[in-house]
Amino acid sequence: MNRRNKVGGILDRRIGENDPTMSVEDKMIERYTRENQRRKGASVFDLEEAEDEEELTHGGRALDLGVREREIEDYDAASVEASSDGEGQDVQSRKRRRDPAEEGEEEDGEVDVGKPERKKTKAEVMKEVMAKSKLHKYERQQAKEDDDDLREELDKDLPNILAALRGHLNKPQPKEEPPKANDFAINPDRAALLNGKEREVADKEYDARVRQLLYDQKAKPTERIKTEEEKAEEEATRLKNLEEQRLRRMRGEPVEDEAPFVEGSMEDEEEEYESGDDAAEFGFSAAQNTSRPDGVDDEDDFVLDDDLVASDSEFDEESSNDSDDEENVADETQDLDDEFLKEVLPTGNGHISSAPGTGAQTSKLTFTYPCPQSQAELLRILEGVAPSEIPVVIQRIRALYHPQLHHENKAKLANFAIVLVDYTVYLSSQTTAPSLVLLETIIRHIHSLSRIFPEQIARAFRTHLQRLHTSNDPSPGDLIILTAISTIYPTSDHFHQVVTPAITLMARWLGMSTPRDSKDLTTGAYIGALCLQHQRLSKRYIPELMRYTTIALKSPFATSDLIDLHIKNLTAAADLWASKSAFLEIFPPELLTLVKDLKQPKALQRLQILLQQSRLARRPLELHHHRPLPIKTSVPKFEEGFNPDRHYDPDTDRATANKLQAEYKKERKGAMRELRKDANFIAREQLREKKERDRAYETKYKRLVAEIQGEEGKEKNAYERERRARKGKGG
Repeated sequence: MNRRNKVGGILDRRIGENDPTMSVEDKMIERYTRENQRRKGASVFDLEEAEDEEELTHGGRALDLGVREREIEDYDAASVEASSDGEGQDVQSRKRRRDPAEEGEEEDGEVDVGKPERKKTKAEVMKEVMAKSKLHKYERQQAKEDDDDLREELDKDLPNILAALRGHLNKPQPKEEPPKANDFAINPDRAALLNGKEREVADKEYDARVRQLLYDQKAKPTERIKTEEEKAEEEATRLKNLEEQRLRRMRGEPVEDEAPFVEGSMEDEEEEYESGDDAAEFGFSAAQNTSRPDGVDDEDDFVLDDDLVASDSEFDEESSNDSDDEENVADETQDLDDEFLKEVLPTGNGHISSAPGTGAQTSKLTFTYPCPQSQAELLRILEGVAPSEIPVVIQRIRALYHPQLHHENKAKLANFAIVLVDYTVYLSSQTTAPSLVLLETIIRHIHSLSRIFPEQIARAFRTHLQRLHTSNDPSPGDLIILTAISTIYPTSDHFHQVVTPAITLMARWLGMSTPRDSKDLTTGAYIGALCLQHQRLSKRYIPELMRYTTIALKSPFATSDLIDLHIKNLTAAADLWASKSAFLEIFPPELLTLVKDLKQPKALQRLQILLQQSRLARRPLELHHHRPLPIKTSVPKFEEGFNPDRHYDPDTDRATANKLQAEYKKERKGAMRELRKDANFIAREQLREKKERDRAYETKYKRLVAEIQGEEGKEKNAYERERRARKGKGG
């Protein structure tokens, strides 16, 4: 308590100073031992400690005060071995010169041979080591100076040596024999180069070949060939990632690297679009008779004639002079297929590669066409061209105005893509029905161009959709546009700038139209098939389709063929929405009665099976039908020596935690109790000290007051006596 709130002070840390069990002699012995141990632990080569040591001397000789420190600090001179015989002699001479008494005896000629040699002290040993170090340093310096002198002498004689060498080289040398044919010690090309040409010419050609080697492309390590299992695993991972992205887009979740217009490619994850024929997806029956030649899988794989781009054309010059510009343009069109670039771009001789057996080689079409920027220009170009040769003209226009050929071609092709969209509508609106193969080919070209110009083609589609929104009367051209949208863009996305308006317009027409003739029934069947095609992956419910199909089946204008088309749409919708929880409400019993009246047994049977499965899936919850299970009984557990004051917990961890908590509370109470005791003790001591201080102050105060009063009374009495004395004398 006395040391509270106090800092500083001197602490005596001497050995045994605060230990009452140690006597004074024990303290001195322990301190002396510790001091000697500290001296022994010092380094032998510590120069500072050796310099700090001070010895008492008299007449140049150390005094021995009874403490044999020399025996403790003596260093065995024999442990320091001389590096050579000469050094050993020097050491012996230094030993003899170290003791002044021995020097005096040697000078007088009285040398005691039998006297033992005195041991060296640490200071003497260190002086000897330092002297040796200086000696070695001096020897190294001398050797270096000798080497420098020898080098200077050689430099002086160097001109004479060079003159002698020049005279030897100027002598005619004997001709060397030509290398034998089977001598593989030297490269034959190098040997012929040296033997048949002059030295300077050979060196120049050698340097040229070395510079040429710098520009040769170095070999790059090839990738390890993957096993079938690794390929299958990578393909499965890729398909899984694509499916996850499609599901996120279908739910409306943000997708990384999402462009404002989804690039014109059918969904990679929709394998049916990739593996099958696009024409069959939207009912083109003539897809089997495709106009593409053998070996061509896409409209990007152009098969053109050799004379389409001549070797002396503008492209050939640009390809040889402006390689940097081509690389910049190639970055912009990196989405093109490799097959397209391989077939269209010129080969080493400047010609476009071609495949034999194409129909273009035997036709009378020209090889160059202007790039049409409007529908009127395209119609002017295609005037007199057979419908079967229109795809060839489109291919040649795309090849002649490829973006890599000129920087202005990209804008021209963008306008040409919009013209193709308008031309598709124009063909569909003609009185003579166009070939489905031709429409399919043009849609495939639009599909290919949408990879490079997604925004322009999307705006063209939206323009036609706006017209359909205004008229609400779908024409054949509008139906072809809706079909092209369903094959070019992904239809399962939650929102798409082109697909969403298209499906909205189709649903509006189905919901607000009533079939008035067979044309409306045909249009409704086709639009219904497109709606089901849109929802093939997302499986979203379209109530307008069910409404229109029901009305169409009841229409008096319905023929057997039209009824079959709507029944197909109905069964396709049932298969598509069979997993919906509201399937029973989507296909009510009235619809089954209608199908039964139309004598469609297969469709009726299919709907009945799906409804039965849906009804079983919606069965209400029931209890398990089994006998009542008895309550599990067990032998009660008894505690030997049960104590009601003790808590028994079967959970070991909980019991341990409660025990630790109880111990913590107990320790906390004890600590608080001790703190209260300390606080009370400190309060009592402070009160006692305060009372003592007050008592001492009061005593001192009273003493001082008494002294002052005594002095005042004494002075007062003296004053009274003096006053009375003076008064008596005056009387």
